[in-house]
Amino acid sequence: MAAALASRLPKGGRSLLGGISNAFTGLTNSSNGLMNGSILSQQQQHRTFIQMGTILKVVDNSGAKKVMCIQARRGKKGARLGDVIVGSVKDAAPNGKVKKGTVVYGVVVRAAMQKGRADGSEVRFDDNAVVIVGTHKDKEKRKSDGKKKHFEYNQPTGTRVFGPVPHEMRIRQQLKILTLAQHIV
Repeated sequence: MAAALASRLPKGGRSLLGGISNAFTGLTNSSNGLMNGSILSQQQQHRTFIQMGTILKVVDNSGAKKVMCIQARRGKKGARLGDVIVGSVKDAAPNGKVKKGTVVYGVVVRAAMQKGRADGSEVRFDDNAVVIVGTHKDKEKRKSDGKKKHFEYNQPTGTRVFGPVPHEMRIRQQLKILTLAQHIV
C-alpha cells in the first residue's frame, strides 16, 4: 500500500514518505530499547522492609493520607505485611479525625516486599499501605485510666478500608480490618 501511495505522489512526496517510514522504524527501535530498559530496571529493583523513614499510603477514611514510619513494632529489620508500625501523619484531610503531625499506630495491609504463603505462592503489592488503628494519645489515655495494661491494635480509627487486603490479616488477628475491607485477596 505504501508503494502504491508513493507512486501516485510527485517526486518530492516520495522523499517525504520515505522520511516518515524511516522515522517510524527509528521510533519503533527506540521504543523497544525503552521497553527493554524498563524491564531491566524492574528486575534490578530491590524491595525491602518497611523501615524508618518509609512513606506509606493510608487506605482508610480516618483523615490521614500519608504516614511516615517512625518505628516498626516487631523485628529489627523492619515491618512486613500485617505488622504494626508507629508513624507520623505527613498529609491529612482538613476535616478528618487524624490531624497532620499526629503520632499514630498503623497495621501494614499492603507491602511492596513479597511474602510467601503456605501454598507456595507469593503475594506482593505495588505500593506500601497502612490502616490507622490508634493514636499515641489513645494509648496514654488508656494507661492513665487503668482499664488495660497494654494497648490493643485491633480497632481501626476509620470506618472503611479501601483497596485489596490480603487474607494474612486473619492470621494476625486483624479481623475488624478484614470486615471493613472491600476486597480480600
